[in-house]
Amino acid sequence: MLWDGFEGKLTTTKWAKICKTSQATALRDINDLIEKGILVKGEEGSKNTNYILVEN
Repeated sequence: MLWDGFEGKLTTTKWAKICKTSQATALRDINDLIEKGILVKGEEGSKNTNYILVEN
């Protein structure tokens, strides 16, 4: 549901703002979603790491 109307690339900073949490917690959340197959890491490098929603 958080994805409705979301545009651009998802980053830990954006996730932290959406969820109103710290960046460390946001990264843990994102890593959990990656493990569950919901997100994948984008192509860009470490400083510009972004995440993409996996299409069904």
